[in-house]
Amino acid sequence: MSWVTELIDLYEINSDKIGVIEYRGEMPYVLLPPFHTTVTAQITVTIDCNGDFINAEPVDLNDKLTIIPVTEKSGSRTAGKEPHPLCDNLRYLAGDYTKYYKDDGICHELYISQLREWVESEYCHEKVRAIYLYLKKNTLISDLVDKKIIKLDEQNQIDDKENIQGIVQTKAFVRFIIRSSNPDLFELKTDECWKDRTLQDCYINYVRSREKEKGLCYLTGNMEAISYLHSKKIRNEGDGAKLISSNDSQNFTYRGRFVSREEAFAVGNETSQKIHNALKWIIRKQGTFFDTLAVVTWESNRLSMPRWNADTEVIASEYDWDDEEPEEIISDGNAVTAEKFYRALRGYGKKVDNTSAMILLSFDAATPGRLSMVEEMTLDSARYLENIKKWHESCNWIHEKWKGKKRIQFSGMVGVKDVAEILFGIESNGGLAIVDANGKKMYAEVARRLIPCIWNGTEIPQDYVNRAVLKASNPLTYKEQNNWERVLTLACSLVKKDRKKRNKEEWNVALDKKQKDRNYLYGRLLAVADRIEYRTYDDGDKARVTNAKRYMSTFSQRPFETWKVIEENIQPYMNKLGIAERRFYENLLNDIYELFEVDSFKDNKKLNGLYLLGFHSQAYDLKLKKEDSKEKEEEE
Repeated sequence: MSWVTELIDLYEINSDKIGVIEYRGEMPYVLLPPFHTTVTAQITVTIDCNGDFINAEPVDLNDKLTIIPVTEKSGSRTAGKEPHPLCDNLRYLAGDYTKYYKDDGICHELYISQLREWVESEYCHEKVRAIYLYLKKNTLISDLVDKKIIKLDEQNQIDDKENIQGIVQTKAFVRFIIRSSNPDLFELKTDECWKDRTLQDCYINYVRSREKEKGLCYLTGNMEAISYLHSKKIRNEGDGAKLISSNDSQNFTYRGRFVSREEAFAVGNETSQKIHNALKWIIRKQGTFFDTLAVVTWESNRLSMPRWNADTEVIASEYDWDDEEPEEIISDGNAVTAEKFYRALRGYGKKVDNTSAMILLSFDAATPGRLSMVEEMTLDSARYLENIKKWHESCNWIHEKWKGKKRIQFSGMVGVKDVAEILFGIESNGGLAIVDANGKKMYAEVARRLIPCIWNGTEIPQDYVNRAVLKASNPLTYKEQNNWERVLTLACSLVKKDRKKRNKEEWNVALDKKQKDRNYLYGRLLAVADRIEYRTYDDGDKARVTNAKRYMSTFSQRPFETWKVIEENIQPYMNKLGIAERRFYENLLNDIYELFEVDSFKDNKKLNGLYLLGFHSQAYDLKLKKEDSKEKEEEE
């Protein structure tokens, strides 16, 4: 399994980051050591190296992520009584728990017995001994009550109605700080147990020393201690779905093909730890979420690469131009030119060697307990860059978006989430969004279907092309003009790519004044009619819908018949124009008429998506002509 090898390599190459808590925005993440996991703690207890209580306080909300050692069973526990080796919730840690809450006390007995074994081993750590000495005093709950961390009810019992940072008091998780008595060691060692690498190494060696029986790991081919209980929390800290699960001893799901679970699937414990820890780390570091679908990519040599799901403007702007300052580029009126995008990709390409690869893994959960790998791809990094270039190039059109508080234009392709919102979203708060809880699954669906298009250059799903064309042909369904224009330009991008893939045709935003395709020409006529009417509007009329847009849906189905109606409707507006402007539009319409092949104009059959390209290219050309004329007037 190549993805297994890549994850193990990812873990090894980033070994310098093991145990180091980093942040992505405000979200912490960490590359875990083997046999460790992360939890969200609520209480920090401070003791000295002799096990004497010093203080207790709620955990800082900005420092809640806590690294703890786990056993094979505790790391995957759900409802069973399986204590963690060191830090745990109050039910396990507190010897006086039964005094303050109705409980059989078994959890604490199991915990303290397990901790004693570690303390008595040659791999004991001074912090472990201090915690053991403190907890043997059976004063944890009373100490927390004294510090007003735990609140009691009238019966002097832990109050179930009270909580600590949103967690019921009885389930509060405790972590430890051990104050050193030797001030000389203060600079060398950290007091926080969850950050102490020496403590983590002690536990790793302790676990390895207790491994007895070894078997063949099916993933690596090495002889290792085999594990049948594997990690969860893969996509996020609350994720209970497991990628590997082979602990079914009741229903025997492997029977009929295998005699025992060992024959079905055997994974080395440490291999499993490395795979899962690397996966958790990279997902939190740079994964992308589409509803429940988690998609993560990385470059095998730790190189920075453009994001596959980002729009063209983002790719160009995210490139580290400090290394290579871009030359002054003559602007074409867009915030980002094609040249800047290509320069960014060339910059990425210079750092790539022949051995590096881009890896993509995506995961989703069909059920709460089982995680499936939806997609797995590996590409040479150079090929990946080339495919990213082809995607944005083949879909290249003029798009608009909000950047900060400013609306900008860019040349290229929109991002994957934008595609989902444009195709399946509705107007919400002035924009397009998928607001329905069930509908949000479309984010994942769109991502799944577009990944092969972007990574491997496969065809755009035809139903997406058709849907975009249909939505763009119905401008009246949108209250905001900008929202419809987003739909229109996406439709142009998809139609352009589709026709390039299927018919080897090249289409661009620049108006093709010699093109004789009936669909393209009818789109041009519609754009001219729209512009003629719009030019007569004063400031109070800007929100009005033109007849061209009003009849657009019908026009796409029966163009010849509908054009006669539109043509009649634009005559009053034509008469309102100045003589020179009127003559310009009359000549333009005549030029378009002359391009129609014999009888193609009178053909009333349905238009294909190409008419939208003709419409937008003509509209964009007329808009640029207006801007150019304004500039000339200002110069004069």
